[in-house]
Amino acid sequence: MRFYSYEEFRVDVNMLAKEIKPYAPDVILAVARGGMTLGHFLAEALELRDLYSINSVHYEETRKLDTIQIFNIPDLSQAKKVIIVDDIIDSGETMIEIKRILSEKYPHVDLKVASVFYKEKALLHPDFAAREANEWIEFFWDFQIDNYK
Repeated sequence: MRFYSYEEFRVDVNMLAKEIKPYAPDVILAVARGGMTLGHFLAEALELRDLYSINSVHYEETRKLDTIQIFNIPDLSQAKKVIIVDDIIDSGETMIEIKRILSEKYPHVDLKVASVFYKEKALLHPDFAAREANEWIEFFWDFQIDNYK
């Protein structure tokens, strides 16, 4: 397991923002929950107000599920260029399904993908990525809240 710190994240967000800026997205679409932190920071760095989220469920804790659920799809009818962001592209299956659904619903939108980490064996590689993952990543934002009863 590898711990990914806030300090590393700050450096990576700045690098990703510089790479993404020429693409000039008009929307950042963060995959909840993992992509929310990256989406927020990229929206700040790129000075974009149009930050939306989409939900997907393909993992439960560290266990990969047999199904992929995609829901809470935002209205992208006015968008032209959308960058979909997530913390990691593991198998790539979730992102492939998100792109498929969005392309069907909004065929006019150009979709690109950004992630902090990706795995070489993934079925989809992001257009923008900071690091390759060779082990389980524990992000600084992953924490357990005590159960209050």
